[in-house]
Amino acid sequence: MSGIGFLSIPDQTAEAQSLFDDDVSELGYVMNSSRLWAYQPGTVTGIFDLTREATSANRLSVRQRGILVSACASTLGDSYCSLAWGSKLAHVSDAQTASGVLRGQDDALSPAELAMAVWARKVARDPNRTSAADVQELRDAGFSDSQIFAITVFVALRIAFSTVNDALGVCPDAALRSTAPQEVLDAVTFGRPIDNSVETTARSGDFGEL
Repeated sequence: MSGIGFLSIPDQTAEAQSLFDDDVSELGYVMNSSRLWAYQPGTVTGIFDLTREATSANRLSVRQRGILVSACASTLGDSYCSLAWGSKLAHVSDAQTASGVLRGQDDALSPAELAMAVWARKVARDPNRTSAADVQELRDAGFSDSQIFAITVFVALRIAFSTVNDALGVCPDAALRSTAPQEVLDAVTFGRPIDNSVETTARSGDFGEL
């Protein structure tokens, strides 16, 4: 039976087609994650709307978001978001920085960025083991309580998105095999393998909203 991950292909709807059209416009192909979330297009749109809302007032840069997602996704063992956001982080910094964050080696990060990465990993690993001292480390790095809340909401929403994709067996897009820097590919030794279907063409530097 053909399908997406462990599920069958969902029925085509106008909302799902809108997801696909956005992918093709931005990337040149339809992401595997979009094929899965075609079961509930409004839900995934809502997740991304919430992530934007959570960070809009605090204006997290692409680099900051890349650090947060790369740190939490790699801690979860999510290869899909690690490859996609590790590539984004490499694009706005360099491949060595991105590879380091994915491996938990943060030498290239500023003190504030390091605090973000450490916090994202703690939230992903076991949110019940965080402490007031952990939050104080973020304050000491220059973050306000409002920013700490926004960062935590952003990470939690990314974890929810990754959890659905991973639990239902969605593999990273075949295009990531050629668009992700080699250093990023080498760092992602965990999670589900890259899709082995015929690779589609993607524009260099474009990695979608995933």
